[in-house]
Amino acid sequence: MGRGDKAERDVAFATFVEQATPSLMRTAWLLTGSTDAARELVQASLVKTYAAWHRVRADEALAYTRRVLVNHNTDTWRRRRGEHLVADAPERSHHDSQRADHRDEVVRLLATLPAQQRRVVVLRYYSDLSEQATAEVLGISVGAVKSAASRGLASLRAAYPPPSTELSSPATEGSIR
Repeated sequence: MGRGDKAERDVAFATFVEQATPSLMRTAWLLTGSTDAARELVQASLVKTYAAWHRVRADEALAYTRRVLVNHNTDTWRRRRGEHLVADAPERSHHDSQRADHRDEVVRLLATLPAQQRRVVVLRYYSDLSEQATAEVLGISVGAVKSAASRGLASLRAAYPPPSTELSSPATEGSIR
């Protein structure tokens, strides 16, 4: 490999990192529940991706790195074999405290799910991957994705029921029988 090839590869990777980092950070944060852990996870994933960059196709770079990220998170979790509790809420600004409260609540709810269900829910519904793409990223069957998504969503719905409507309010008392 000549100097020009390496320089072109480095420029392509730097461009990829700039474009992909926000998406990878959001996914990592939802998987870990911690900004610091998410940063470490993204950094480790990008290092591994760089090492394989010569084999990664440009149109599949984000999917490749996302799979590395999920696998690295799984490996880290297996080494620790415990739950990672969220110690702090995400950083807040006074302008979007409600949004931060909602995000914090979502992360806390996701943290209650088993690791496999959490990964499937994040990849399917946050990263908007298809069942097939989620299965490929996680290295599991489409049926396992469907099952984990169904169970995960059921657990989240049970933990966070929709607001109930007041059937006996004065405005509706006469109209509901």
